[in-house]
Amino acid sequence: MSIDCKATVTIGPYSRGGMTRGANKAADHDMGCREKYTPFGIVDEDNGELYLHFGSSAKTSDFIVDGLQAWWQRLPAAAREGCSLLQIKADNGPESNGQRTQLLYRMVQFADAIATPIQLLYYPPYHSKHNPIERCWGILEQHWNGAQLLDADTMLEWAKTMTWKGLHPVVDLSREVYAKGVTLTKKAMREVEARLLRNPDLPKWDILIRPACAV
Repeated sequence: MSIDCKATVTIGPYSRGGMTRGANKAADHDMGCREKYTPFGIVDEDNGELYLHFGSSAKTSDFIVDGLQAWWQRLPAAAREGCSLLQIKADNGPESNGQRTQLLYRMVQFADAIATPIQLLYYPPYHSKHNPIERCWGILEQHWNGAQLLDADTMLEWAKTMTWKGLHPVVDLSREVYAKGVTLTKKAMREVEARLLRNPDLPKWDILIRPACAV
């Protein structure tokens, strides 16, 4: 599976892609917009299914892992039970990289909760364009270009009507408030590191987390 966060979406009478639909006038730039949402996406490379999780708070490691947990809970029981390894491809962004202490802490908790090994694979800097989820963002931008996303419901409805691999995505919205800059102490991180199996050749780019029941 491939994951990533997209640039913040501003809510209001703004033109998108230099166009506007259904109205003759639209603002061409952000004039202090107060309502914004961060999209987090997950694409299953095996079946082409896309999940879009919009958040109204900060883009953080906790937001990303909460999105993963929400996606997992939506899976059919048979899919969860049949999963022997959850392989996650991500870019090397500040909230999701292989050195981000809060992300790794939450990922260890996630692996324990689902009793399934998790492998984190990272693209090197300036290569995130190869991450499959990036193509989904491009399609979403083309889909709602010219639309005025006047409120959250309009944004969600536009997202639901896009298609990826011939399928409509599953879309939801989180109002959870996240604190920025959450980090672990060195002592707490040592405990987390003890749970990580880093590839000796690519320690920052290939990390395996086994659930506690398999440690």
